[in-house]
Amino acid sequence: MKHSILLFTVGLLFVSCSQSEDNPQNTIKQSTKFEVKYFGALKNMMHQGDISAKFDLGDLEGTKNLYAIGALENLKGEIQIFNGETFNSFVQDSIVAIDKAFNKKATLLVYSVVERWKSYNIPDDIVTYEQLEKHIASVAKKNGINIEKAFPFLIEGKALEFDWHVINWKDGDTEHSHEKHVNSGLNGTKYNQQVELLGFYSDSHHAVFTHHTTNMHIHVKTGDGKLAGHVDALTLGKDMVLKLPGEK
Repeated sequence: MKHSILLFTVGLLFVSCSQSEDNPQNTIKQSTKFEVKYFGALKNMMHQGDISAKFDLGDLEGTKNLYAIGALENLKGEIQIFNGETFNSFVQDSIVAIDKAFNKKATLLVYSVVERWKSYNIPDDIVTYEQLEKHIASVAKKNGINIEKAFPFLIEGKALEFDWHVINWKDGDTEHSHEKHVNSGLNGTKYNQQVELLGFYSDSHHAVFTHHTTNMHIHVKTGDGKLAGHVDALTLGKDMVLKLPGEK
């Protein structure tokens, strides 16, 4: 009898784990701290030209502790949501405009609700994008985050330099490439800017919400609130701070 009960209990645990790993809602359950959800995929844009709406941002309006990045429907702008506040950007009259409303739809979206962040000083010898990627993975692993699953992160401080773009896709264009995504709207380089960077790290979502050459997808909001968009390259400044999800 005890043997039967044990087998039944193990069976239930196995079913529970299998369901959480194969979630039809594109939910990555990292732990009780947070979970990452995503809609749309880069590979569908690149290979199929599918830039149609995949999620209504209005469904998230009022969500506390919300952090999200992505691209707007038809690739007409970038999505940035910091702590429940939108800084979505688009091209208007040849300049970057910031939209604070949730009445938009996304063709690509990755988001998480994080109630508490824990801060870690970034060593000044961590400068390049590649060094940052390795550093984030190392710090996350040391602090109990399963780096085999997706997780969000924040970086705050003064960036020495970063390249950015805000996409503005040409209607009817069905041929996609990373270069065309960068150059279709507005882009540029900023120096010595106070920034808040929001990113998602994953080594298993290449061509979904990270490009195939990196485990990170990062967006930026400048301290003056005048620019928000996708980060294409990054050089860190001194005394910058990494934030990772912490215990509730």
